[in-house]
Amino acid sequence: MSRPLSLRVELRRQVTRPRTRWSLLVLLVLPLVVVAAFALGDGDSEGQTFADLATTGAANFALFMLLISAELLILILAALFVGDPVPAEASWSSLRYLLIAPVPRARLLTSKLLVGLALTAVAVLLLLVWVLVVGGVVYGWDPLSLSVGGSLAWGEVLSRLAVGAGYVFVAQLPFAAVAFWMGVRTDAPLAAVGVAVIAAIVSSILDALSALGDYRRALPNHYAREWIGLFTLEPDYAALLPGVLWALLYATVFITLGYRHFARKDVLS
Repeated sequence: MSRPLSLRVELRRQVTRPRTRWSLLVLLVLPLVVVAAFALGDGDSEGQTFADLATTGAANFALFMLLISAELLILILAALFVGDPVPAEASWSSLRYLLIAPVPRARLLTSKLLVGLALTAVAVLLLLVWVLVVGGVVYGWDPLSLSVGGSLAWGEVLSRLAVGAGYVFVAQLPFAAVAFWMGVRTDAPLAAVGVAVIAAIVSSILDALSALGDYRRALPNHYAREWIGLFTLEPDYAALLPGVLWALLYATVFITLGYRHFARKDVLS
């Protein structure tokens, strides 16, 4: 018999929820919508931007889709999967009954946090695999064409896409953590997701202000696009380190605040 709120039980609860299924369905439909949009276009693009090269093969299509999905769609899914579970239980008036079971508060939060992060990772992986398949079927399996000229063989492409996807996942951790922290403070799931998205928008606006100078380096999404530098002839993997460290720092702070608040919270719903 499964323990109350074990990882297996929580995973089954979250996977079977309609919001999870609809979210993953959006990931599957999005590349098809983009393919249709390219098909309806005039097809006269001759530049070297990511959009211009997207239809040259599966590798370029996957790179383009990861780029346009990372800073909004994946962000929203991360905030939803990590920030929604606790306030959702509260809105269903089932949270207090879970704690009466009894389920230690730290274990409840840990189960929901780990499952939320796992679902976010699955979403990123699913998107990457699916866009490669769609791109290959529609545009062929040519090597990656670089915007600076030249190309990369599939072995290099797959390894760099894997690192890029991992970096995209890590880059969402600060905002997922904000959603987690907000989620333990409210009974409204939408509030948790909304605050995380607003935090990302405000951070992007501040990052665009050159007057802030080097202070922008401390913003949670300042390094969000650093992974794009992997797709050059001589990638600098060390350039990813500041973004990873800042993301882990923000995530640690807000997750810790979430645990601290929930440990002292009067759960009434």
